[in-house]
Amino acid sequence: QVQLVESGGGLVQSGGSLRLSCKCSGFTFSTNDMKWYRQAPGKGRELVASINRDGYFVSYKDSVAGRFTISRDNAEEAVYLDMNSLKPDDTAVYYCSANVVGRQYWGQGTQVTVSS
Repeated sequence: QVQLVESGGGLVQSGGSLRLSCKCSGFTFSTNDMKWYRQAPGKGRELVASINRDGYFVSYKDSVAGRFTISRDNAEEAVYLDMNSLKPDDTAVYYCSANVVGRQYWGQGTQVTVSS
């Protein structure tokens, strides 16, 4: 079955960095675009970054552009989110997501907390 497992979250001070990982299985990873979302307390889930299947095309939410970098390793079936210059507003649960044969799949999420 399709599985997405995030890791790498934690508590970090403002200005710090974290690397999130999402290990995938159960589908043909190399043919799927991948996305990172986040959900802050009391807010809806929002798209943070996207990467196409071969990694050549990426896009970012305006507020993270220049600070976050999405990447993927198709051999490892993993997608990453490198987060630098973190701000308290980046505090959220971060999810990776894939659309597989018309169905959206989500990981369990990883908590990122940025202290001021």
